[in-house]
Amino acid sequence: MATGVFDLLHPGHLYFIREARKLGDELWVVVARDSTARRFKHEPITPEESRIQLVGALKPVDRAVLGHEGNIYDILDEIRPDVIALGFDQVHDETRILEECRKRGLSTKVVRLPKFEGDLDGTRKIVRKVAEWLALQERLSGVEGGKVELPADPPARRRKGKA
Repeated sequence: MATGVFDLLHPGHLYFIREARKLGDELWVVVARDSTARRFKHEPITPEESRIQLVGALKPVDRAVLGHEGNIYDILDEIRPDVIALGFDQVHDETRILEECRKRGLSTKVVRLPKFEGDLDGTRKIVRKVAEWLALQERLSGVEGGKVELPADPPARRRKGKA
């Protein structure tokens, strides 16, 4: 089992999910509710319904489920995982997780995965990059004296073959 917010999917998320998948025969991913994301991390940019669809569509994921409102450990009773994978930056305490598992009669193992190094390996990095780009566009607008137009979506590419 792996858990996370998975807001603005990025290579760090893919690394985490791939590494978590290697720890067992089946990977269930618990996607944090919007309320949980607010409590532990930040206001989500992408709503929980979209995040669960995106995570569930990833090849290494066998099943994606939304976490519970309130007590984040209640999901353990349903999934009963053999292994829980934690990302290097997740605030969860391994000892607390193990205690919660033992209370539920589980002999779950907790594994903290190593850090992934990449250019845009975090939601905050992506948001910062977009903010920098927008600030640059505003500065250019001031220099050029005109209104900056954001680029339109690229034209759809025609594909040959199967859809």
